[in-house]
Amino acid sequence: MKKCTLSLILVFLTTLVWAQDLSYYLPKGYTYNPAIPTPKEVLGYEVGEWHVTHDQLVMYMKAVATASDRVIFEETGRSYEKRPQTLLTITSPSNLSKLDQIKADRAKLRIPGSNVDIQKMPVVMFMGYSVHGNEPSGANASLVAAYHFAAANEIASDLENMVLLLDPAINPDGLNRFASWVNSHKAYVMNGDPAQRELNEAWPRGRTNHYWFDLNRDWLPVQHPESRNRVRVFQSWLPNIHLDFHEMGTNSTFFFQPGVPARMHPLTPKKNFELTEKIGTYHAKALDQIGSLYYNQENYDDFYYGKGSTYPDVQGSIGILFEQASSRGHLQESANGMLSFPFTIRNQFTANLSSFEAAKEMRVELNQWMKDFYTEIKNETTADVNKAYIFGAKEDDARSYHLADLILQHDIKVYSLNENITVNGKEFKKETSYIVPADQPQYRLIKAMFETRTTFQDSLFYDISAWTYPMAFHLDYMALNSRILNLASVSEVDKNKFTLAPGKVIGQSGAYQYAMEWTDYYAPKAAYQLLKAGFLVRVANTEFSTAEGKTFGRGTLLIDKGESGLENQAFFAKLQEIAQMAHVDIHALTTGYTSGANLGSTFMTPLTTPYIALLVDGGVDSGEAGEIWHLLDQRMKMPVTLLPADAVGSANLSRYNVILMADGNYVGLGQNGANAIKSWVSKGNTLVAKGGAIRWLIQNEIGNFAIRNVDYSEKGLQRNYADYENATGAKGTFGAIFKANLDTTHPIGYGYQDREIFTFRNDNFFLEPSTNPYANPLVYTADPLASGYLHPSNLPGVKESAVIRVSSHGRGRIIGFADNMNFRAFWFGTNKLFLNSIFFGQVIQGGTTR
Repeated sequence: MKKCTLSLILVFLTTLVWAQDLSYYLPKGYTYNPAIPTPKEVLGYEVGEWHVTHDQLVMYMKAVATASDRVIFEETGRSYEKRPQTLLTITSPSNLSKLDQIKADRAKLRIPGSNVDIQKMPVVMFMGYSVHGNEPSGANASLVAAYHFAAANEIASDLENMVLLLDPAINPDGLNRFASWVNSHKAYVMNGDPAQRELNEAWPRGRTNHYWFDLNRDWLPVQHPESRNRVRVFQSWLPNIHLDFHEMGTNSTFFFQPGVPARMHPLTPKKNFELTEKIGTYHAKALDQIGSLYYNQENYDDFYYGKGSTYPDVQGSIGILFEQASSRGHLQESANGMLSFPFTIRNQFTANLSSFEAAKEMRVELNQWMKDFYTEIKNETTADVNKAYIFGAKEDDARSYHLADLILQHDIKVYSLNENITVNGKEFKKETSYIVPADQPQYRLIKAMFETRTTFQDSLFYDISAWTYPMAFHLDYMALNSRILNLASVSEVDKNKFTLAPGKVIGQSGAYQYAMEWTDYYAPKAAYQLLKAGFLVRVANTEFSTAEGKTFGRGTLLIDKGESGLENQAFFAKLQEIAQMAHVDIHALTTGYTSGANLGSTFMTPLTTPYIALLVDGGVDSGEAGEIWHLLDQRMKMPVTLLPADAVGSANLSRYNVILMADGNYVGLGQNGANAIKSWVSKGNTLVAKGGAIRWLIQNEIGNFAIRNVDYSEKGLQRNYADYENATGAKGTFGAIFKANLDTTHPIGYGYQDREIFTFRNDNFFLEPSTNPYANPLVYTADPLASGYLHPSNLPGVKESAVIRVSSHGRGRIIGFADNMNFRAFWFGTNKLFLNSIFFGQVIQGGTTR
């Protein structure tokens, strides 16, 4: 009887869900221009009845722009999967005719003392939906928002003083992946069972972009086209309010900022919090009116500037995060009752409307705040003894270039050196070094990029606690005072013409051998192309010098025609092609009689072409797997097979000589998979494993690794129950930077000049060093914390533990990483350590791995 009653209730609730039309979402008291099509008129279904796919979303936005004199549609770029990134600019027709002037006036807000009329300046609000593709209530709410703001007659006069920027899907590829999943598994008679296939999407899920990156962490690093395109929009408009629509767990309610007050970044002014709190009263009032539960000043923080709700806060804007409990599909049971997809959309759109009201009524105050923000910055730069930051790498122009390019994306001026200079004993070469003056409007953002910080008001972080960019790029850097800065002859870098210089072959055709140093960031990219071309490529495991006095370090590649069958001129032309494409220089050597070692020495070891499989699916961490895939596919142009972990036991592993295992849970491999990998490694292949993959290796007795345990037990007789969550959470390592010692003579260390290197870790996985001291190419120092937060209980875990440890099984090599060398695609400084494991695992001597 109870089951029957429950079923009837569920059917009744389901009927109620689909009985709604557009009026369910729209505010009362408004009339709408009939010339503007509703979403149903274009898409054929009511908002919330199905999950909108990206092509449908673009189709509707174009239809609205075509029908309305308030709206301009533009394509701001393309995703990896070539889906258009779109933007609607919504304002009065008179404002649409002078958008360039409005932008120019807003740019003056960053210039103290500029002549700008705050009283007459429009307020600008950016509305960004669903940066996480499987948080779809935002993107679907954008359908209602576009219709309302384009068609509501009563807001016509309001738009004379407002410009609305609407990005309906910040993550086009992820949104489409998720919509396809839930739509293809939707039942017409729903029951909301959380176990329903519709509500449990397949790996890697739709949260991320094509390469499985979280785009909401990429506002500051801007390593992906989606991010660069949206940051360009932000910098051209300087919005006063920046809305960021997300979803959270199904059993939650609705969150709006401000977040936890103690977790704001110190570079964010307190006034930002006050204005965010004032705007929050508008959200509370609107949600009260529709009876929705909500909260703020809990859980979420405003520390990491790479998020969409925090990036604006350091630039005179107000970033606002909305988190709606997710139905994950069309209907799901929750702790607060049955949660329907339309209900989640209505909450998001309601917050959209309340933000509109706040922007309208606070227009002058918000514009004044942005002006005051940059006026105060002028005072701060005057008082700061650090007048600029210089950075560079003597041996590699690529890493310096990529950091300079990153900084340029944020409307920050960067200068290149016109001459070599030495500062405090550190040489900076003009070809590979840059200076960023602090005295410019983005002063606080510059500080956030270059500062180190190890003390914090709060010990809990929603995201990473450190991201010091010169450390991430493994660059020499320092702050400059005005005296030193004024000594340097510099030229401003033109962002629109800034490119990485192509490489070249130095010397003539027909040389005895050709040599390519491994110090360049893109050396692995070139190495793959050389091997692919069929050339004989050997790696120098010792230094050697030519008669002309040039010394080549360990890791240098020696190249000759091998069995390629090319004549001298064709061979030379191919070398030139590879050098230019990979931005590396290749040197012609006229004799094998070099000092240190001759070119025919046994220290020169032939390399084989890497044939790589990356294990994916199941319990594999999709984020880390995506970082590896992106590094190889996008940067190094190396093919990699994405091999499902549960297929390993039946796959033909002999196709590969390198297998990569990102962090994750590999129980799905089973005994057959373990046996297959064990046999494969023993035949002389290279296995690269990180974090949880090492745990799996230990459990299956593959290689020789050990994990260091840390005591987290609470001491004492009694502690306050209310303190449990904070005390426990503080022990996590959510993202900090550490100092480590690198053996630059080890194949894993080839290409690095300095033994000191900075690594990034965001977990509490600690790896014991091997008892064989030759098997620990990278270990933490005795005083490891460089930047960020580390709970004292974790110091014994990090201190002098192994970052990289090399083991073996049979004739094969197993290289274990405790830390992520490829974090979020901006950790350029440690990428090569990971790539070295792919290219040089085969040359590591057996006696150094036991």
